[in-house]
Amino acid sequence: MKKLLTTLYITLPDAYLALKGENISIIQNEQSIGRVPLHNLEAICTFGRQGASPALMSACIERDIAITFLTTNGRMRGRVIGPSNGNVVLRKTQYRISDDAKKSAEIARHFLIGKLYNSKWMLERTTRDHGLRVDVEKFKKTSSYLTESMNQLMSIDDLERLRGVEGNAASAYFSLLDDMILQHKEDFFFKGRNRRPPLDNVNALLSLVYTLLGTDVGAALEAVGLDAYVGFLHRDRPGRMSLALDVMEELRSVYADRFVLSLINKKQVQASDFVRKENGAVLMTDEARKKIFKLWHQKKEEKITHPFLKEKIAWGLVPHAQALLLARFIRGDLDGYPPFLWK
Repeated sequence: MKKLLTTLYITLPDAYLALKGENISIIQNEQSIGRVPLHNLEAICTFGRQGASPALMSACIERDIAITFLTTNGRMRGRVIGPSNGNVVLRKTQYRISDDAKKSAEIARHFLIGKLYNSKWMLERTTRDHGLRVDVEKFKKTSSYLTESMNQLMSIDDLERLRGVEGNAASAYFSLLDDMILQHKEDFFFKGRNRRPPLDNVNALLSLVYTLLGTDVGAALEAVGLDAYVGFLHRDRPGRMSLALDVMEELRSVYADRFVLSLINKKQVQASDFVRKENGAVLMTDEARKKIFKLWHQKKEEKITHPFLKEKIAWGLVPHAQALLLARFIRGDLDGYPPFLWK
């Protein structure tokens, strides 16, 4: 299994990244304010207007270190990656499947079953751990609805119908997300998903964490030789990592949403970590982002037993494991793609 290395997050608004020997030199106001060795990095994510020197980008390409450039709000600006891994046969097969709506639906179904299964697990876990603080009957009713939705997905081979069932199930799950917020209710509440820009503290957290997860999933797919931009459930759109969004579906609730709820319920974030702009957009402070990046990396280092592989791996390697399984399925080494079904 791949070794989990470190992702370097740069949030300083005017920092410039340069190569100094075998290190990244972080430069601000023409002065070096820090150095980070290249040998223990797997990726670099920059938020804001930063740039990187051609020498550094070349060194990262040689070492298979992806550099992702994001806006301060977390929207993708661009990526620098090395030559494609794997072989051309794998990608050509991926493209052929993506062009076939029925075959795409067969794979998309597995992503969505994983998503609903893990969403159901989130609800069941909440009733088990916090049965005296939530409406158990309401949670059980929604959990049963997710089970019915999964059963419906099993017999659907049409993308639009799959999206319809998933959309209704996702709405039912999100209707209980606010109930799973048990602390800071006056500052952290969820009335519905909104983004670009996020309009409340919880949506600001979700947007950032979804961006971090999407970056990790995209890098994992590219590492095994797949094209992160050509999906099956999410169709082609310029600049969008559609396959990364596909694989993310099964990980959103149990990995990203759970992490966000943990930040709030453990009081690791406060109202002072957020700023509301005149247009209603809610942004995080630089210090808050740094804190969340540190906690995200700690989450990635937590060990679990992968439900399909039966191997003990770090949470941060789950996207890589799923990318490997997807590549094996597309090659014909597996009869079906096994989604990540958390237990």
